[in-house]
Amino acid sequence: MKPRFVVTGTDTGIGKSVFSAALTQALSARYWKPVQSGIEDETDTQFVERMAPGSTLPEAWRLVSPLSPHRSAEIDGVTIDTAALTPPHVDAPLVIEGAGGALVPVTRQVLYADIFARWQIPVIVCARTALGTINHSLMTVEVLKARGVPIHGIAFIGEPIPDSEMTITQMSGIRRLGRLDMLPEITPEALRAAFAAGFDLAGFA
Repeated sequence: MKPRFVVTGTDTGIGKSVFSAALTQALSARYWKPVQSGIEDETDTQFVERMAPGSTLPEAWRLVSPLSPHRSAEIDGVTIDTAALTPPHVDAPLVIEGAGGALVPVTRQVLYADIFARWQIPVIVCARTALGTINHSLMTVEVLKARGVPIHGIAFIGEPIPDSEMTITQMSGIRRLGRLDMLPEITPEALRAAFAAGFDLAGFA
């Protein structure tokens, strides 16, 4: 069976889409973002397509406002049917990216973590290395564990902060997959090299 992963984060704007693109490249995977909120600027799907051409699948929902999906959907006057959000069947590895963190509301009744629990696909938690990451990372892991979500590991993003990374992995009991450097310029080549330098691909088998 081809590997499938859900990528979530400890917060928004931490580099989750950059990691998702790097993982999509490394696995020669397909990429799927179930709900896209905000379409005026380059979307996450468009960014991943630029990094890994031919890899992306269309979103189930495209919402105009760059807000939490539940609110963006209300503004657009649409109702997201979370029960219909089912991972696509593809003959390749699959990388699924959530929005923001695990407790982002998809509707006013359903959080991303609830959907992850239903899917039972291993989740990769992206955690920044900057100040505050220990608290955010441990809370994210606790939230996922409480719902019975399988956690594949933690991917750190940013400058190396060895003690923070060690503290998070030891206290959470979740393995460290590696660390992705922040890139001054993100190109497909630079992203591929950064992932290869920071991660062992065998950890995603």
